[in-house]
Amino acid sequence: MTLTEVRTFTPPRAFGDAISQPVVTPVITTSTTPRSIPELQITLKPAISPSPKARQNSMASTPEEKSKGGVTFAHQDKLPKLPIPELESTCQRYLASLKPLQTHREHAETRRAVQEFLQTDGPELHEKLKKYAEGQTSYIEQFWYDSYLNYDNPVVLNLNPFFLLEDDPTPARNNQVTRAASLIASALEFVRAVRREELPPDTVRGTPLDMYQYSRLFGTARVPTDSGCQIQQDDKTKHVVVMCHGQFYWFDVLDDNSDAIMTEKDIAINLQTIVDDARQTPIQEAAKSALGVLSTENRKVWSGLRDVLTRDPGSNNADCLSIVDSALFVVCLDYTEPTTAAALSQNMLCGTSEIEKGVQIGTCTNRWYDKLQIIVCKNGSAGINFEHTGVDGHTVLRFASDIYTDTILRFARSINGKAPSMWASTSPDPSKRDPESFGDVSTTPHKLEWDMGPELSVAVRFAETRLADLIEQNEFQCLDFHGYGKNFITSMGFSPDAFVQMAFQAAYYGLYGRVECTYEPAMTKMFLHGRTEAIRTVSDDSVNFVQTFWADAPGDAKIDALRKACQAHVNKTRDCAKAQGCDRHLYAMLCLWQRMQDDDAASTTSDNSMNGYSFEDGSIIGSPSKDSVFSQSMESQSVNGGGRERGDSINSHISATPSQRGGVPQPLPAIFADAGWDKLNTTILSTSNCGNPSLRHFGFGPVSGEGFGIGYIIKDECISICVSSRHRQTRRFVDTLESYLLEIRRILRIAARNAASAGGVGANGTTGNKGMSRAREIDAAAINQNGQEKLARPKIGNRIKSRGRLITGQSSGLIGHGGPTSMYTNGGGSSVGNIKGAGGGSVSSAMEESVVMSEDDEIGGYGFFDAGMLQQALKARQQAHYHHHSHNHDSSSDDRSNQSRQRRSRRDVGKKLPLIDY
Repeated sequence: MTLTEVRTFTPPRAFGDAISQPVVTPVITTSTTPRSIPELQITLKPAISPSPKARQNSMASTPEEKSKGGVTFAHQDKLPKLPIPELESTCQRYLASLKPLQTHREHAETRRAVQEFLQTDGPELHEKLKKYAEGQTSYIEQFWYDSYLNYDNPVVLNLNPFFLLEDDPTPARNNQVTRAASLIASALEFVRAVRREELPPDTVRGTPLDMYQYSRLFGTARVPTDSGCQIQQDDKTKHVVVMCHGQFYWFDVLDDNSDAIMTEKDIAINLQTIVDDARQTPIQEAAKSALGVLSTENRKVWSGLRDVLTRDPGSNNADCLSIVDSALFVVCLDYTEPTTAAALSQNMLCGTSEIEKGVQIGTCTNRWYDKLQIIVCKNGSAGINFEHTGVDGHTVLRFASDIYTDTILRFARSINGKAPSMWASTSPDPSKRDPESFGDVSTTPHKLEWDMGPELSVAVRFAETRLADLIEQNEFQCLDFHGYGKNFITSMGFSPDAFVQMAFQAAYYGLYGRVECTYEPAMTKMFLHGRTEAIRTVSDDSVNFVQTFWADAPGDAKIDALRKACQAHVNKTRDCAKAQGCDRHLYAMLCLWQRMQDDDAASTTSDNSMNGYSFEDGSIIGSPSKDSVFSQSMESQSVNGGGRERGDSINSHISATPSQRGGVPQPLPAIFADAGWDKLNTTILSTSNCGNPSLRHFGFGPVSGEGFGIGYIIKDECISICVSSRHRQTRRFVDTLESYLLEIRRILRIAARNAASAGGVGANGTTGNKGMSRAREIDAAAINQNGQEKLARPKIGNRIKSRGRLITGQSSGLIGHGGPTSMYTNGGGSSVGNIKGAGGGSVSSAMEESVVMSEDDEIGGYGFFDAGMLQQALKARQQAHYHHHSHNHDSSSDDRSNQSRQRRSRRDVGKKLPLIDY
């Protein structure tokens, strides 16, 4: 099939030539419509130049100018460009991010490297970056795409995140065919809204966000070539591809106007027909030709296999491949019924691996990872797995949320025709249209029949065994924490995101007694073509908090340390949301430096097949982190990313071989040659806050062998967390995290009660209880902390209502979820005995409650510990050693600095299936 609107790469040219050319400001034409889309000058060119053949179908720089106005892109030409931070500010932020992660000696080395960078390469690179950015939509965008498209390892578990949708609230609709048909019907309305520019733009507190990514969500595929991957898109495509038992089917769902041509019932009939047909092939036989598994291969291997698929001119494989690549999206119908959240999450992220008689029959072969996928299990559980190059989690979250909501509203309209709709307009009822108005479409499902030669059969076999290995090397655990959520956290005066981030820090420290490099993406979509910036969670304040929390310190000290750590995180998040972080700026300068060396090398040698980019252990030079969706917190007043980015930091491996400039070796700029750069870009805790009530979980794979991948959703009354690792005590980490969340609630409640008894001031500095109804406040005001009446209550007219003893949380002696509480007073102080009442009995106080053992206590199985003692002793010894040798070290600083500078017709494709009676 011939792709419409073919997009091409701009041939690469020397960077020196690019920046020496005068900048031509594109003319933005306006019309009588309220908007216009400028010609956005971006070229999705892999850093490794693609072959001329590959360039023909690559994604263009911009969506074509629309003649009809709409609301979706109405603000695009008003969005500010992504700012480039000041060089000195970036370097200061970089040092601040590294300081708590380094020893004194290491940090001194890094400071020297930064100072050298500021005095040598830094100012020149910064100025050239600013000049380069003048002709770009975004200074980071090209480098960002390059890092993704040049990533050579499998995308499964490494790049693609997943969303797990909540079940359909109508139990009868939670079966596979009904759920899938409903989601497809809603997805088609979303596609229509985007194409007709009727999708309302995203906003944050009235500020419009960039909507460019929505134009890249559908009909898009990541296509490997010998010289890096490319993004292909058919923005006029009309069909979907359905996978079942590893077999491929397709049918048209839209007309040329992007109106739906099938009702939800029609789609269900097609899906049931496909399921019945797929069952006719034994699953063991189907698995042997499950070509989808090839999309999990190393990208260069996958590129070679695509050539094998299409090299025979008499084969229909090329047409089949085109059908898949150009589909709106892929729907995966799985035969399994996972029951736990962890099993469902694994199924959505990488599928299951199940071997029967030596043959893989798991769902891992029923995927096509180069495209957006909607996955539906036999029991109706559904999720989304998406290719991450062109879209971030926030964009896919909007898609997931809208289609989930629409499935509910559409069912509601079948009951009450006046129920609301998600869309400004909807497709005409297909059942009432003249079939001739649909145009050249085929609504009957076709099965793609691949020509499987011996080479492909062997390739499928070994791709599957390699994938099975990859799946077995990872594990997943989920925590559905129902103790509290955003409402409680904000009532205590904390930013929900910062609060949960500190929970991750405390849990990790409680297990291992150290802090590690942590990454969280912040969304920067308030800028034109904005993606994300990296929030570096670890700070001096966060380190002080985890040490204080795990020590035998008073509860008030723990809370005070937590507040300071959370506020520091909030401040960082605000800066990053304004594109004032350090990671993207430094990464862009690194990429710029590399391009300059490539251009110089190209001028001295014709052997430039790798375009100057080198790989180390399969990693891409400076591969950026994975993104996420914005997570709003009431306190932070900012937007965080939620999805995930490759490496969840910038993987900075560069070839140790010096670059050439005019034949002379050029050392790597000092800041990138220093060990601190590698430390900051080796992520141990890769985290992302993304989601809303439409999602049950979201997550991604770990980004390093020693790390955890943590996706979390903060809801009003619960927190959903999905943790992945390569078998690094994932269950234990989750258990420790849950214990921490319960313990910190206990400490906060005690502090709140003490504050209330002292002056009626709540934990957040306000009187009363946030979130408490006024009726509750009347009762609360009349009861003191010990459960005794402290105000004269008005007489109750009905004596029946006055009968019985008032039950309050304070009088029960129980905190949290029903158990007695910790043996540490206020989280670690001295205990207080019973207070004798007037009648000789004892009245339980908040202080006394804390001396009782609880299931909230004994965090991680060991309880509190003073890791600070050991750490302080080691630090003192290290400082003494450092100062003793400092004068000798300074005298050889130049030598060390030098040593530190050392990566046919479409309708005929497939066998037409006879429709079943439904």
